[in-house]
Amino acid sequence: MLRLASLGFLSQEPLNGYRLKQQLETYMGSCICANYGAIYPLLKRMEEHGEITLLSEEMVEGGQSKKVYGITALGRERWREEMLANPHESWVNARSRFVIKFFFFSLLQPAERLQLIEHRLMICRLRLASKQAEKPATDVYQVTVQQRALEMIQSEIEWLTKQLAREQQELAQKIPEQ
Repeated sequence: MLRLASLGFLSQEPLNGYRLKQQLETYMGSCICANYGAIYPLLKRMEEHGEITLLSEEMVEGGQSKKVYGITALGRERWREEMLANPHESWVNARSRFVIKFFFFSLLQPAERLQLIEHRLMICRLRLASKQAEKPATDVYQVTVQQRALEMIQSEIEWLTKQLAREQQELAQKIPEQ
């Protein structure tokens, strides 16, 4: 997910590692943990794989270098593939991945956005049905946690339903009447 978010930010503007970390913390802090020990090796791997390229490098205080990276055509292609993929993963990871994807929705086509929202909505509905079928807890605190989990899923379903309606309306307005 860190790679997905990093490529997304780099597709918007060239960044150095420090600035990328700031962007990740500001906008993705609820989804992923961004630390320098993960970011700099990731940037190196993405550069080695041809997904990003070094645009400039300057020496700063303390003998450190400030490297600014930009995304390549290959990086954009791989980012898009990852944006549209629906990997089988845990509920928590899938939720975080969707939030990251949604943040970059403006970079996708309307039909792609619809597809992603519909898929997430289906997953949430299945999760809700599964949680509702679970044996209820008897401990007051466990009951409270179960209820909160149901409320969170229901809230996400309501939000996704609104986003889906908005996307469908925008798409309908773009299609010329025949």
